[in-house]
Amino acid sequence: MTDDLALVSLEDVAKLIAAKQLSPVELTQQMLDRIERLNPKLNAYLTVTADQALDAARAAEREVAAGRYRGPLHGVPVAVKDLFATKGVRTTAGSKILAGWLPDEDATVVARLADAGAVGLGKLGMHEWAYGVSSDNAHFGPVRNPWDTERIPGGSSGGAGAATAAGLAYATLGSDTGGSIRIPASFCGCVGLMPTYGRASLHGAIPLSWTLDHAGPLTRTVRDAAIVMRAISGADPLDPGTEDRPAPDWLEGIERGPKGLRIGVPKHYFWQDLDPEVERLARRALADLEAAGATLRDVDMPDIARYVPAVTNVMFAEAAAYHAPNFPLRRADYAPQVAALLDAGLAVTGVAYVDALRTLQEARRGAADALLDGVDVLAMPTIPVPAPTIASMREADITLRIVAFTAIFDLTGQPAMSVPCGNTADNLPVGVMFAGRRWDEASVVRAGRAYEQVRGPLPAPPIA
Repeated sequence: MTDDLALVSLEDVAKLIAAKQLSPVELTQQMLDRIERLNPKLNAYLTVTADQALDAARAAEREVAAGRYRGPLHGVPVAVKDLFATKGVRTTAGSKILAGWLPDEDATVVARLADAGAVGLGKLGMHEWAYGVSSDNAHFGPVRNPWDTERIPGGSSGGAGAATAAGLAYATLGSDTGGSIRIPASFCGCVGLMPTYGRASLHGAIPLSWTLDHAGPLTRTVRDAAIVMRAISGADPLDPGTEDRPAPDWLEGIERGPKGLRIGVPKHYFWQDLDPEVERLARRALADLEAAGATLRDVDMPDIARYVPAVTNVMFAEAAAYHAPNFPLRRADYAPQVAALLDAGLAVTGVAYVDALRTLQEARRGAADALLDGVDVLAMPTIPVPAPTIASMREADITLRIVAFTAIFDLTGQPAMSVPCGNTADNLPVGVMFAGRRWDEASVVRAGRAYEQVRGPLPAPPIA
């Protein structure tokens, strides 16, 4: 496999497979070889399912040859975060407690990828129990950033971000509770889409917070994210949190470009305490969109002050409830950082939790969407800082600063996407985030794609 082929878009590879110009078996084998070569440097994969992947690739090749092409995921190698259950394949959630668990069934989103013909390469490393942003895992070792292996890839879907950016899968699935798709996308220089809460099933996904968790894709292009999102979307009777809403083809209208796009730029909060290079790159991205025909409008977001503590109280309390059978009884089996967060969750009062839930429900019933009156999307930096080093996060954990912007949209349940907007002087990626109304992923992917068109191509990470 040439590096060029490993790093092209999912959509481009799919076209070659559909035209029978590329063998899914050869593609999968070469991707497995690439994982064997690069994964020791990144620790992006916890488990590689080589035999299963090749069996799936052979089946895909037979079906394509027989004219039974299923669509753009058919025969394409992908991977999933290790908190999505995979039948007969170790699923750990990055924890010591589940280190030997072999599920009896696939998570719904994993099954939907398989139904679309995707080839599963394995399970991706993550922050323990999805409860953190560094993916510095005490039990399985740190996942490393492909731009600088001394830095964190973000989390909790760190393996997904690293694998996607480094060309170790054409798409990956992550989960997002406070930013865990968009943070690694920003730090690793790829696209991360968190859909509307209830768009994709969480059945078979080990929870961090039932009310805040979202499943979604990390890809190298916005169009690829739209493709994967459509495949995993839809109501699921096994997950009462999903809603029976059709999953449109989000590629329709995605190429309309920036002309006529109305972008709301929050006046405050998202522009405070920014690393200077993050601010420079994010403001340049918005200026480039405006120069290409988009309209920028300042917007007020007065409810932010209520949303920040509410998301913390909901997450902490629900995480403590989920872990109650094992924590604090098995405290020694949890990393100290995760144990400290669970202690904090046990301290959240019932009054505080109920008050936070009321704030969340008000936001999701229309209060948050009202903040977009007169605009199509909101835009802001994804993360206030570039990726810190693994060592610095161990010395001074800045998790709360890292999630400050992303977690807002987990609470509101609105779709949000991080798109790379350039690199710092230290060659570290920075992301710009677009957020839309609930169930309006179409505007979010349109905005992300419009920015890609304005921005042009970006280089791959050095390790790739």
